[in-house]
Amino acid sequence: MPRRTLFLNPPSFEGFDGGASSRWPATREIESYWYPIWLCYPAGMLPDSKVVDAPPHHVSPQETINMAKDFEFLVLFTSTPGFDNDVRLAEAMKETNPELKICFVGPHVTALPDESLEASPAIDFIVRKEFDYQVVDFANGKPLSELPSVSFRNGNGAVHHNPEAPQIEDLDALPWVTKVYKRDLDISRYNVPFLKQPYLSFYTERGCPALCTFCLWPQTLSGHRWRTRSADDVAGEVKYTLENFPGLQEIFFDDDTFNIRKSRVLELCKKLEPLNFTWSCTSRVNVDYETLKAMKDAGCRLLIVGYESGDPQILKNIKKGATIERAIQFTADAHKAGLVIHGDFIVGLPGETRDSIRRSIDFAKRLDTETIQVSVAHPYPGTEFYDFVKGNQSLVAIDRMTDETGHQLPNISYTDLDQAEMMEWVERFYDEYYFRPKAAWRIMRKAIFDGRERQRLYKEAREFLALRTKRKKYIRDKRAA
Repeated sequence: MPRRTLFLNPPSFEGFDGGASSRWPATREIESYWYPIWLCYPAGMLPDSKVVDAPPHHVSPQETINMAKDFEFLVLFTSTPGFDNDVRLAEAMKETNPELKICFVGPHVTALPDESLEASPAIDFIVRKEFDYQVVDFANGKPLSELPSVSFRNGNGAVHHNPEAPQIEDLDALPWVTKVYKRDLDISRYNVPFLKQPYLSFYTERGCPALCTFCLWPQTLSGHRWRTRSADDVAGEVKYTLENFPGLQEIFFDDDTFNIRKSRVLELCKKLEPLNFTWSCTSRVNVDYETLKAMKDAGCRLLIVGYESGDPQILKNIKKGATIERAIQFTADAHKAGLVIHGDFIVGLPGETRDSIRRSIDFAKRLDTETIQVSVAHPYPGTEFYDFVKGNQSLVAIDRMTDETGHQLPNISYTDLDQAEMMEWVERFYDEYYFRPKAAWRIMRKAIFDGRERQRLYKEAREFLALRTKRKKYIRDKRAA
């Protein structure tokens, strides 16, 4: 019989979504929870396993520790800001059940395998990059020495790294994660401010050929090689989802970038349109109007777009592969097609100055997307951005990405742009964007004409204002120091 396996997105900071927080390194400004998709693939191959997504289900550390008695094998998805907490949790679980085998997975251990194993003897092994088949094979009794991409301590206590596994090419052979959601998760617990609730997400592909220097997943976990599921397999999972989750309002395709290749998008849209449902996805700005219109006709509602910066040189510095002019045309085309856009921007990328941030704010206002998110740049181990700030002595501390409650803090400082000023610019970015009459009216209109949206917006406003107060205190304290 396979080892009884617990797949865990661990409790950490209150409201900290560890899975998505491998990209976004903190408790979010407004409470948000994304699905633990990576954990659900191997869980679907082990019928007696269980996925525990602790943050949205409000499972406490002590409740998690108590679970150790019921399992023989723990697979824990960790992230850089949560790693120390995750190690302490693993040690407590091992103390509760000394026979429990513990494996850590995720970008952090991929980038720092030696340091991760040396952090605690409670961690029996890690899997670098994709881990689907390795953890399943271990649960089924295969020895560590025969598992590719695994790092573990040998008989002498030294860390040993097995050769890399090839990337998974046949994605159709993997189970549908939505069946694991049905088994183990409560979808009413998941919310993202700009998505309809309840929503559900899964992947249609893995990998991203883009070379953005700051982006964690392609450089550590999923790789740059773009691999796709067949359109029939995606449509089959959508059909299953619509039939098995009554009341579902939206499906989000949480790929690194959904619409990389036009021919694939058009093929998917032909399969999705007859299913008559609402969906959203990620997008780059290199998408033409014909593709955007086909997506809209097939039920697409919203795009998450990483604009990052409104400064041409910053875009070159981070190898974004996009131009300001292309972003403007794309945004106009998307709005013409009737699509909503959530725009992502970053303060503190290589080469950032006060002038470049001002250009980004003006650029964002010119684009006038429905919602935005502004974050401080964080250099994760394993990324080109991390190597850059270390080489230029701009990294303050890798373990200082968040405050004691998990809210985002800058951990880089440039000669002409320190940590406090970066946070000031984040506040200014939000203020200038949302306190424009046009943007404010969009929010007010939702609150006036939709009671459900009114309740949601009220909750989000309280959360954002509370975080704003914390940020201002951080800025004052930094200035005083």
